[in-house]
Amino acid sequence: MMFVRADLPADPTVRRILIIKWSAMGDVMIATALFEDIARAFKGRELHLNTSPAWEQLFVGDSRFQRVFAVDFRNSPRPFAPLREWLLRVRRARYDLIIDLQSNDRSRLLLALLRLGGARIPHLIGINRRWPYNLVPETDFPRSTPILTRMRAALNAGGIPTETDRPVLQIPERHQARARQLLAAHQLAPGRYAIFLAGCSAGGRLKRWGAARYAALAERLHQQGLDRMVLIGGPDDMEECRQIAERCGAWLVNLCGQTAILDIPALCESACFIVANDTGTAHLAALTTTPMTVICGPTDPVRVKPLGENVTALQADLPCVNCYLKTCSHQTCMKMITPARVLRHLQQTVRWPA
Repeated sequence: MMFVRADLPADPTVRRILIIKWSAMGDVMIATALFEDIARAFKGRELHLNTSPAWEQLFVGDSRFQRVFAVDFRNSPRPFAPLREWLLRVRRARYDLIIDLQSNDRSRLLLALLRLGGARIPHLIGINRRWPYNLVPETDFPRSTPILTRMRAALNAGGIPTETDRPVLQIPERHQARARQLLAAHQLAPGRYAIFLAGCSAGGRLKRWGAARYAALAERLHQQGLDRMVLIGGPDDMEECRQIAERCGAWLVNLCGQTAILDIPALCESACFIVANDTGTAHLAALTTTPMTVICGPTDPVRVKPLGENVTALQADLPCVNCYLKTCSHQTCMKMITPARVLRHLQQTVRWPA
């Protein structure tokens, strides 16, 4: 298979474009920086986004896209029905360019079936140097290469500049208004509260720093003059946040389960700083320029840290870090990151009113 390079933004025949990005929330949020690059490169063209049902809500009303759609591959009672629906939908749209930022076995299979079925796709960008893509990175990257690096290389193969260095979403006014209501209701003054993103998905238990450590850090911060600590999370984080709240005073505000996903960036915008686990919500918070510290243990901060110069990561110096295991008998990587160490890091990187 011969691969080529092109200057697609300069090609007037590229009029209708599809971007494919399903994946987990963290990867989708990283990809929003690439969505911005694509929208800038193809001003005036028709841009569509195919994402997962869980993330479709993130792009409601997003002016960069003329169409956003999702197909539920996981929960259909008929396993082949979603494949057929996707193939029919994409074939009918007659895209001049498809940018596959997912590039996993399923997306490759679907695109291969399109081509084998006679669909004409002049330009097909993929992350992997394999058929059916005809625009791909110049080199094969190791699996450990950060996803942002690989996605940027794929876009560059099509002549698309990649200059955006942080996530980009367009937050509807109703979510900003909801955040203002919560800030007022809990007397959260700008710059006088911190956000804790203390949870993560149920399957990522080892990525949690732990309720006791978050509570100890909150106590020390409050003793040093910070008015409020705010817990934010989803259904999987309810118990973790409850345990933190039980260990702290009334100055801790537990908003876990009380926010819509797009309320979160506006709540983070006026915080003094954010402390987070390696969780998709941290990538959402990275929409803001608020200083953020991400605590990593079994996952590699080079690969998982949210985008932005305002984001730093803490990790223990151990030979077993970045193991990506789902079970562990000791969790030393988290135990070695003590509340005192996090506090010192915060004192060195941010300031808060005494």
